[in-house]
Amino acid sequence: MLDPKRPVPGWSPPPLPPRTPIAGRYVILEPLRREHAEGLHEAFREDSAGAMWAYLPVGPHATLGAYEAWLEEARLAWDPLHYAVRMADGRLGGTLSLMRIDPRAGSVETGWLTFAPRLQRTREATEAVYRLMEWSFEAGYRRFEWKCDAANLPSRRAAQRFGFSFEGVFRQAGVVKGRNRDTAWFAAIDSDWPALRAAYEAWLEPENFDAEGRQKRSLAEMTSAILAARDPALG
Repeated sequence: MLDPKRPVPGWSPPPLPPRTPIAGRYVILEPLRREHAEGLHEAFREDSAGAMWAYLPVGPHATLGAYEAWLEEARLAWDPLHYAVRMADGRLGGTLSLMRIDPRAGSVETGWLTFAPRLQRTREATEAVYRLMEWSFEAGYRRFEWKCDAANLPSRRAAQRFGFSFEGVFRQAGVVKGRNRDTAWFAAIDSDWPALRAAYEAWLEPENFDAEGRQKRSLAEMTSAILAARDPALG
């Protein structure tokens, strides 16, 4: 167990993330631009029931114009810093962000995951999260967080699969779309990073997938031993 009072020799705050693309093996994370609006709105229209927006504070956007209005404000923000996910086939699949960026504490969070059906449950979706984690730890951040509505069990499962350790539930943490929100907290820290990086790289190897694209070994299996605590809500 890590000593909570241990010295941190040579510590200095890491830089703010630059507004530049982050390239991976299967995806490119592109800082959100006006030119992304049409492709993203087209992707989001695949979710005709609007399920992907259930736990987000915005959406669904009924028209391209409505989405453009949201994007115009979002693309200018530095926190959250939104990225569009460019998939291997060149299409846009969704967005996610770095947020609550606190260099003085060495802490940063990923959030606003807005993945269209074409991106959900794909190698690209997993790699998008991994590449933000990679940038953060390699830049010198000590803590990478994931927070979600405590009622959102798929998001809690995803956090644990990605190797984020459960840290608790903050009751009545907010009100979203007129409903109470309890927030489940997860995080990975810099001492987890070498093992997490090895797990992600092994999972993303082409040899880990069969001819139909099905994984041979799950990421959850690879990250399980890294977790400092598991989410009791997931059994």
